[in-house]
Amino acid sequence: MPRYMIQVRATAMSEAGDFPDDPTLVPRMMAFHDEMARAGVLLDGAGLQPSSQGFRVQYDAAGLASLMDGPFAETKELIAGYTLIEVRSHEEALAWAQRFPAPFPGQACCIEVRPLMGGIDLPPEDAERLIREQLAAIKQRR
Repeated sequence: MPRYMIQVRATAMSEAGDFPDDPTLVPRMMAFHDEMARAGVLLDGAGLQPSSQGFRVQYDAAGLASLMDGPFAETKELIAGYTLIEVRSHEEALAWAQRFPAPFPGQACCIEVRPLMGGIDLPPEDAERLIREQLAAIKQRR
């Protein structure tokens, strides 16, 4: 079955390490995740600490890695949390996403939903073949 990652985009508030002043947020979010667990679609989910607590490993074209400590400047490109689900279809993923509680009540915010590449549990040669097939199918639909 296809797996999707629901990404909660960071805000200036989440990057500052502030939590929304809404006592209903955590109970609503936990109830929604419990509902997804009972439906058998929830694989994992968590909030993320501000990017100031993280780091990036960047690679140059030769594959040489360099380390960059957070915080990172582009708040709108950062992720504040995620929920990983496994569903029967794109439509089912969309239906769950449309019911996702607003993660930052009282301020504009965004969640982004993207399908995962398949094949992580396959032998390397089969995983690469599957990934290439998925990418080719995406290009054909354009």
